[in-house]
Amino acid sequence: MHILFDEFSGEGESMMKVALFVTCLGDLFYVNASKATVELLEYLDCEVEFPTVQTCCGQPAYNSGYFQETAKVAKHIIETFEPYEYVVSPSGSCTYMLHTYETLFEDEPKWQKRAEALKNKSYELTQFITDVLEKNDVHATFNGKVTYHTSCHMTRLLGVNKAPITLLQNVKGLELIELPNKHDCCGFGGTFAVKMSDISGEMVEEKTYHIESTGAEYLVGADGGCLLNIEGRLRRNKSNVKVVHIAEILNSGR
Repeated sequence: MHILFDEFSGEGESMMKVALFVTCLGDLFYVNASKATVELLEYLDCEVEFPTVQTCCGQPAYNSGYFQETAKVAKHIIETFEPYEYVVSPSGSCTYMLHTYETLFEDEPKWQKRAEALKNKSYELTQFITDVLEKNDVHATFNGKVTYHTSCHMTRLLGVNKAPITLLQNVKGLELIELPNKHDCCGFGGTFAVKMSDISGEMVEEKTYHIESTGAEYLVGADGGCLLNIEGRLRRNKSNVKVVHIAEILNSGR
């Protein structure tokens, strides 16, 4: 994993200490969103640390049924983030994966207890801002028409529905347009997009049709996998809609 964040280090004893779980896609494809996450959290008086030994959360293996292999990854992640007060990630999907770790250790009570502790302190970025920091307005400014994609893992499994919308509604200059059939999957689903590529392709085609129908200039989301999938189809269709991670929106204009 690349070391991206050594230059960011909060100061001040009163700051809330947060560990950034950057995720694979954040490290490789959404570097600006990852940096925006750090800058945003620091603006909100958090001291952000980036443990460089962190790895993939193990979700690809888990979704493919390789539970023993996933358990090895889970133990490493648990140990990596155990010293921190909170763990925050710019990905609802990967945050939910951290929440599933305890199901891997039904025969290992000690590890299950440690996994539960990680679950209880792990948050998706917007969820952390609204539920832990108790802020609905981060004083961002972004001029443009925006529609928001509600990713499946984040909304249906992690249960984060209101936080991103609330924060976007309070961004100065931003016009938020509701996405038709917003709860429909974009067709990514990790390994689903590989194993069921034809079906996945039709799903993302339908998603991009609805995005275009809004007249929005920007498609915003909180999960790198969905954004990567949607942006790929938008580019293929020669669309003018730009794809942006929500962290970049919430960190803009200051």
